[in-house]
Amino acid sequence: MEKNRWFVVLGALFIQVSLGAIYIYSVFKPALKNQFPDWSATDLVLPSQAVLAFFALSMVVSGRIQDRIGPKITSMAGAFLLLAGMFVAAKAQTLEQFVFGFGVLGGIGIGAAYVCPIATCVKWFPDKRGLVTGLAVAGFGAGGLVFVPLASYFIATIGVMAALFYLGLIYFCAIVIGAQLMRVPPAGYCPDGWNAPAVPVTQKIDFTAKEMVKTRQFGILWLTYFIGCTAGLLVIMNIVNIWQSVSIAGITKNAGVVLAPAFAEILSAGAVAVMAVSILNSLGRIVWGRISDKLGRKKTLMSIFTLCAVAMLILGSLVNFWSFVVVVSMIGFCFGGFLALYPVITADYFGVKSVGGNYGLMFSAYGAGGLLGPWLAPQLISGIKAVPYEGIDKSGAVLMKTIEVGSYGNSFLLAAAMCVAAVLLITRLKPIVKG
Repeated sequence: MEKNRWFVVLGALFIQVSLGAIYIYSVFKPALKNQFPDWSATDLVLPSQAVLAFFALSMVVSGRIQDRIGPKITSMAGAFLLLAGMFVAAKAQTLEQFVFGFGVLGGIGIGAAYVCPIATCVKWFPDKRGLVTGLAVAGFGAGGLVFVPLASYFIATIGVMAALFYLGLIYFCAIVIGAQLMRVPPAGYCPDGWNAPAVPVTQKIDFTAKEMVKTRQFGILWLTYFIGCTAGLLVIMNIVNIWQSVSIAGITKNAGVVLAPAFAEILSAGAVAVMAVSILNSLGRIVWGRISDKLGRKKTLMSIFTLCAVAMLILGSLVNFWSFVVVVSMIGFCFGGFLALYPVITADYFGVKSVGGNYGLMFSAYGAGGLLGPWLAPQLISGIKAVPYEGIDKSGAVLMKTIEVGSYGNSFLLAAAMCVAAVLLITRLKPIVKG
């Protein structure tokens, strides 16, 4: 049994890598703009907002369901819903249809499958909660690394709509494979040679969802999780657009029109940045999880928020591509830490008995941050101007188009201030005592 529990982690990685492809949406945005030229910048943000929001809402319900019927069936149901959502998105003719498929159905499917590996791994590894939860969700961050090249290839060869459908099929197969390895440990399971730490008699061990939401600790954890997700997703879901604005601003100082080769290079560089962030996002989940096992959850969280605030302050002044990649990757590294630590902290403070449902409620902070973060960046953009560029259609003909660019500095400053506020809130986090 000691060795077999690692198969659960393997299944978690199969599932999470496919679900992590949610973070490559920015790769689709330029192609969707070409496919639907009437969609505004705000319209193009809607699918990412919807998928993150319904992802989080689904977690609230799916967490409780998997606590009752088990992770295998729940994650397979998520796979079917995600496939249905990608199919609807691939056939969409309107923005509403696309948002319903990619955002609503896809988000519900992702949430149903995502909660299962986390809740299961926490129960199998009470001795290594930070590390193993980090490993379990590392695949979610690595999804971009795996699927950005594939998505880019599909978009270039068969078009963006067909690419969505074929990616949906790949996600479905991987999740179903991973689901076969999802199982819960027997009641009272304890790893060989490990003894659970003594809990003070004044400290409550297991909370129901209703009990949890009434605690001051839940309020602090929810609000700081919301801040971390808002700050991280503000950048992660807009990486390509942010780099477009930075690079095009530099080009147009000397030329009025961005030529086709230069524009293609900008898009390619944006995809590289997405992949780099995916790598560090994934690595951050493992590293911060391991650090938290040694340093403690509270100190680790404060360190992550501090580093994220510094990165946000630096990001607004960057014009060099590789400096840009380093700093946005640092933000991805911090964001990965949030996704690794909050499931563990939920188990630490509120117990593992109902961890699926409890973390589902905690994860609603991610959904709220997913709504605000991606929306905030384009709303706070300043110095907006329409820049002409040469686009190439499917026949290879060069067409003159325009793209709106501007400075995202205001949103970075706001995100930095929010991260500092989170550090102050975490200093007030204390163990829960019985009432």
